[in-house]
Amino acid sequence: MLVLPDRDAAEEAATELAARFGLREEPQLVRDALAGEDDAEDAQWLLVLTAAAGDLDPTELDAFAGEWDGWREEP
Repeated sequence: MLVLPDRDAAEEAATELAARFGLREEPQLVRDALAGEDDAEDAQWLLVLTAAAGDLDPTELDAFAGEWDGWREEP
């Protein structure tokens, strides 16, 4: 799972991730509002990778997420 700061970054990253790493499908985008916050400004966006993406190198995914000021997290 990749955590990104906003929707625009998440949408761009999802498309680029699928193309760069040869994924069959784009990751699922999920809005992750911070606890107690209703404001969209305070939401992070998650790119949920499928099991097929499980063999991607975590170091490469860390670097990729960093390109969009994000990071990788284990579920």
